[in-house]
Order: sequence, then C-alpha cells, then structure tokens
Amino acid sequence: MTRKIALSHRDLLAQEQGTIIKPWGGKTPICLVFPNTYHVGMSNLGFQLLYRLLNSLPEVVCERAFLPEEGQWREYERASTPLLSLESGRPLSRFKIIAFSLPFENDFPNILSILQLAKIPLKALERDPRDPLIIAGGAAATLNPEPLAPFVDLFFIGEGEEAVLDFLQVFQAAGNGKEDLLKEACRIEGVYCPALYEPLYDEEGRLREFAPRAKAIPSRVKRRWIKDPGLLCSGSAILTPLTEFKEMFLMELNRGCPRRCRFCAVRAIYLPFRNRALERLIQEADQGLQQGKRIGLVGSALGDHPGFNELCAYITAKGGEIAISSIRADAVTVERARLLAASRHRTVTMAPEAGTERLRQVVAKGLRDEEIFSAVEALAGHGITNLKLYFIIGLPTETWEDIEGICTLAKRIRHHMGKGGRSVGEITVSIAPFIPKAWTPFQWHPFEEVKILKKKLQAVKKGVAKIPRCRVLNELPKWGYVQTLLSMGDRRVADILLKVHEARGDWASVLKSSYINPAFWVYREKEEQELFPWDFIDHGINKADLWKEYREAVG
Repeated sequence: MTRKIALSHRDLLAQEQGTIIKPWGGKTPICLVFPNTYHVGMSNLGFQLLYRLLNSLPEVVCERAFLPEEGQWREYERASTPLLSLESGRPLSRFKIIAFSLPFENDFPNILSILQLAKIPLKALERDPRDPLIIAGGAAATLNPEPLAPFVDLFFIGEGEEAVLDFLQVFQAAGNGKEDLLKEACRIEGVYCPALYEPLYDEEGRLREFAPRAKAIPSRVKRRWIKDPGLLCSGSAILTPLTEFKEMFLMELNRGCPRRCRFCAVRAIYLPFRNRALERLIQEADQGLQQGKRIGLVGSALGDHPGFNELCAYITAKGGEIAISSIRADAVTVERARLLAASRHRTVTMAPEAGTERLRQVVAKGLRDEEIFSAVEALAGHGITNLKLYFIIGLPTETWEDIEGICTLAKRIRHHMGKGGRSVGEITVSIAPFIPKAWTPFQWHPFEEVKILKKKLQAVKKGVAKIPRCRVLNELPKWGYVQTLLSMGDRRVADILLKVHEARGDWASVLKSSYINPAFWVYREKEEQELFPWDFIDHGINKADLWKEYREAVG
C-alpha cells in the first residue's frame, strides 16, 4: 500500500462512527464490495445493514471495498497495487469471499473493473481454488442476473439476510472443492449458481430453453424474502459526513409497495408489502437520536405506514428532525406538511411520472391532477416552497400531448404554489427515460428510440423554459439504452460487457462493432410466450397475469 492510498483510507475511517474492526484469526474473511464510489456506496442502507449483519457473526470478519475515485484509481495503477479493503488494507484476493451489492444495472461494468484492479480473473471458469468466491445480490441481481452470469459464482435472489446465513453454514462445512460447494449452495432457497444451468437458443436468437445441468439442481430458483423485517435492526451501521446524507441516521419503515405501478420493479422484488412495527421504529429512532439530530426515513411507500405521522411527531418532539427522499402526492396531508416543515424541509420530492391523467392511468400510477395540486398547496402553506418533480418519458402509449402535459402540469403546479400571494421557490423537473424491467407488465415493451427521446426532451426543456424559476434535469437517453440492454439481456450480453471493459468504457464503439445486436433486447417488442432470461426465478407471480395487465394497458 502506498502512502497516498493509506492516507486516503485513514481519512475515510477517521470520519466514520460505527466502523467495525475485527481480528482475522480463525474467521472467514468476507469483503463486501459496492461497485461504485465510497460516497454512493455508504449512502446505501442495504449495504450498511449487510455489513453489520455479517460482522455480528463471531466466525466472520467483514470489511468493505469500493470503486476508487479517479485520482485514487491512478495511484493504484501507478504503484501496481491491487485493490485493498478499507478496514485492514488487505488485497481483495486474500479474502475467502467477495460479495458485491448490486442495486443498479448501470454499475455492472464496474464489477469487471474492480476484479481487474484486484488482480482476480474476470470469468468464474478462469479462477482457481486459491481465488475468492465471487457472490452478488441486490435488486438488480434479483431481477435479472444473467448479464453477469459468467463473472459471478453465485447470486442471492431476493432479500439476502437469511439466505446469506444459510449459505455461510454450507460454505464453512464444505471441503470438497468449488463444484461441490455450488451444488450444495443451490439447494438453499434464494441461491442461484449460473454455472449449473445451460441456456439454449433457437435459430432467431430467442431463448428456447433454460435447463439445469443435473437432475439434482432445482429447475427454478425461489426468491427469498423476510416475513418480518421488524426482527432485524434497520438503522445505519456507520455514520459519516462523506455521503449524500451527511451523518444522517437512516432507518427502514417498510419493504415493498402496496401500489401497482406497471413500470416499477419494486412491486415484484419486495413482494409482499410489509410495514415494520411502530414500537421497533421508535426504539431505533431513539438510537439514532443518540448519534445525531437528523433521522432519514427509508421505504418505497413511506406514506402508507400507518404510524408515519406518529413516528415523525415522536422524533420532532425529541428535538430531532426527519428527512425523506420522496413522498406520493396523495399521501401528503396538511399534518404531514406541518411535520416536514417542522424538520426544516424546504424541498420535497414527488413523482407524478406522467404529465396527463390518461397516461398515469395507463401505467397504474393512480394519481389525479387535483391530488397533486392539493399536496402542493399543503406544502406551500407550511413554507415548503421548493419542489422536485420526477417524470418518465417514453412510456407505453405516450403521445406528444402527454409530453406537452409535463410542461402544463409544471406551470399549474407553480400557480398553486403561489396561491394567496405565497412566495414561490424553485421547481426542478427531473426527466428519465422509461426502462422496461423484468417481472413487470411492461417487460414485453421496447425502449423508445433514442432519437425520439431526444426530441421529447427538447420539447420539455423548451416548454419549461417559459416557466419562471423552473429548471430541467435529465438522464441521457443513450444511457437509458445501455440500462435497458443490461436489464433485458441474457448471458450473451456478458460478451458486450467484457468488450466495454476492454475498451475502457467506450460503449458507443463496442455497440457499433458488436457481432451481437443489442437492439434485439432493447428495441424489440417481446412475444407473449417468449421465454425471458429471468423466467427461471420464482417470484410467486403469474406471468399470464402480467401479460393480461400489459394488454389492458396498451390496448
């Protein structure tokens, strides 16, 4: 380790509260890796919860590693130093297990960069028994792990807290090599070992069959889920100012979502919707208040927790402040606006998703314009004068009237903010392209052509420019194309990932020259009976019901 890398690690650790340092003697060393920078990884509550869970086991020592920042990456390469863990500064190759946390598909290429920097062979078949076992889990892996199949030894499908404990028992008892370990591990509910399955394709390139290589291997992998997440501690393991939340104590209110938005994968991967008990949340809030003043509430449906108001009131009465990432417009009440204002919220994020009620009905958002305006007035009435509004373009059945509707809705929202002579702050309109996701009714639908998405973005920007103190932030359509490829693709997409890695991230040149046509997954509407790369996963969802819902949506 060079002095520069050592000082960088020391600086990060010095600013943390809650870091766990354990001796290695007699323990199974696991390196928990987030395939993005420290700032992004340590802002992820799931990553922190797994870190604490693994370190709670006396037979395990768990350390962390991240994608180095650009300057630090150059230092690693200059000194020919393999990637090191944060806590002890050991090379990742010395760990028995490397566990990747994968919430986002866009981080898939970073996995290859990390393995290369760690001097670990990229493909599972190229590793020998001395190399660490490479495992992965998280939302992206649960939806469709296949683009990463050649690089990962096993995946955790679903919520991994219980599955990882079961796997460690098998791992610590195994003694006959990797192949036997994988065969034993695949019997654990929620564990998928891609090397034990073989995909077969027809003449047109469609997936014809996805079969286990031996009779003892289960034909489908059942998604694991925690029946009562309240039994697990959900609060932040480590506080640090070097994250998006800046020393905020995060705590999980619920898992899943009772809403059925047709574009959203949360409806599948965290099914069923579960609220954590208010009593447990109050206990964790007390723990958080001992460490700081601000408590961040995490969940896909915060406003659907029956104790949301009571919890917020409890925290503020104790002198604390609450923070939320977003809230549904129809969950905003005058009382909730007051509670948010009491915590010094000056900006609130809501997601209308579409500019017209017609398109919101198509995607099952279930949100009327009047509900949005009512929420805006309640917030503005309590001094919350800045709004962030999330919209998706390229949704199924979208028309130019729907695109114009985004600008019209933003203009009307601004009008309602200023009712009664109230001062009006900033409105940020955030635009993202629609990405079809596995296990949603829209998994059959293609991605909108990039050139059309660009025209739609231009139209929104032109319209919003006429609204005072209103700005547009947007994701680039070309990256939406890439994300769709990684969301929809099978394990043949791994070849594209490998070439992008070798080309140092030059997606444009690789996609242009690839013998594999990426439009096959991105721009093609799928057939009703088509076998998807992720159909081997059992989410407890009837595919025929999803198709019926898709046809109801698109007509």
